[in-house]
Amino acid sequence: MIDTGRRPAEVCALAWDCLARDADGTPVLVYDNSKAHRQRRRLPVSEHTAALITGQKTAVRERFPDTPPARLRLLPSRRLNPDGTRPVTEDNLTGRHRIWVNSMGPLLRADGTEYDKSLITPYSYRHSYAQRHADAGVGIDVLRELMDHESMDTTRRYYRVGEARRREAVDKVTAMQFDRHGNRIWRNALALLDSERARHAVGSVAVPYGTCTQPTNVQAGGGACPVRFRCAGCDHFRTDVSRLPDLTGYLDDLLRTRERLAASIDGVDEWARADAMPAAGEIRRVRHLVSQIKATSTAWTPAGGPRSARRWASSAVTGRPTWGCRPSGPCSPRRERRPPHERARPPGSGQPRDRGHDERPPGRLRPPAPAGPCRARPGRR
Repeated sequence: MIDTGRRPAEVCALAWDCLARDADGTPVLVYDNSKAHRQRRRLPVSEHTAALITGQKTAVRERFPDTPPARLRLLPSRRLNPDGTRPVTEDNLTGRHRIWVNSMGPLLRADGTEYDKSLITPYSYRHSYAQRHADAGVGIDVLRELMDHESMDTTRRYYRVGEARRREAVDKVTAMQFDRHGNRIWRNALALLDSERARHAVGSVAVPYGTCTQPTNVQAGGGACPVRFRCAGCDHFRTDVSRLPDLTGYLDDLLRTRERLAASIDGVDEWARADAMPAAGEIRRVRHLVSQIKATSTAWTPAGGPRSARRWASSAVTGRPTWGCRPSGPCSPRRERRPPHERARPPGSGQPRDRGHDERPPGRLRPPAPAGPCRARPGRR
């Protein structure tokens, strides 16, 4: 159960010939997922686990030499089981497991405190299996297959995002942070990493197009900006490559606003026009920031652009899979749609329509509507 992460009921019901080999020779465990009614599931296991299963098979075969292997169980019951066809019950397995756990000495945590052994149950190993793979960096989509779950939300309940993965994610995001001048603030120093981790945890607040580290604004939860959210002109402003689409849109909005206000608008006082007009310094600062992020992040941005970078940063912290482009390598090529003049049939040509490979086959056509006034369509029954 520790090595496979299967449910206790699934382990009890294992057949004698539950060990198989893939085409490349790697061992797999063949089991039945009785909870979801999925039979003959295949789980990759290590050679160490395969050796344990092989030893158990030998012991069972020596105990019941006259029973056909197809009827034997890997864990046969010790009572009322003369031919080895009755598996051990889950209650019996749980009881023997409790005896084994209680026979061990004190179990100490990393901080030296003793762990309560009463919390250890056969089902706990399924959670441990998920946690080990999550800590090793296995994606949640792969882990869902290993756990044989239908939903990723179910898999997500079996593990927690550890501190090590959080620190690694913050390190990667910190490496691509920029200040308001467009300069990277990464310095390959452990002290900087530690401060950035603390800032991400308690010392920053979300603002438009990035984060703010100004103490007063952070303490107020982002509602006490001393410069009225002129983030491009504040040294406490931080942004990263995932904000590049938002910054580009903000720059375009500033330029459109300036052009609109520069035109003659009747009924507007000059002081109101001047107050609403975007400052030339702000436009220069945002334009320089956008150009610096584009130039610096070209070699780092995952395939798919800054939006994929944002999805990548989210998946690094939450454990959710990254949909769309892969984090490394080119994206899967899209099928090219044929031009309209090649897909359409010329009027009166009489030639059959040359359908492209991306078009749907013709289906049933709806009969033409009867002539006369429009009638309300009756509701569905």
